[in-house]
Amino acid sequence: MGFKDVKKQLLECLAEGKILHQARNNIDVKNLLETGQISVSVVTDIVKKARGNNYECSPHHMIKSIDVHIIKTTYQNESWYIKWYYVEPNSIFISVHN
Repeated sequence: MGFKDVKKQLLECLAEGKILHQARNNIDVKNLLETGQISVSVVTDIVKKARGNNYECSPHHMIKSIDVHIIKTTYQNESWYIKWYYVEPNSIFISVHN
């Protein structure tokens, strides 16, 4: 799956509320979406702005058959890092922070 397809799928999940969050340490600084410090609307805007050169993909560290997607981009003069994977029908966010 290329970046355009990944981006489209993520935007659909955000629009439809098909969002889950992976449990992790330092949630208050590592997943601002889960803590409510950033809205779905802002994450959507960040993702829309991202381009292919802002994107990486690698296997999940525990489940090699799952692709983990990363967007590193700038939005409103701040650097953003968004990391997630899919387990149909949801996007599962690992990190959303600046």
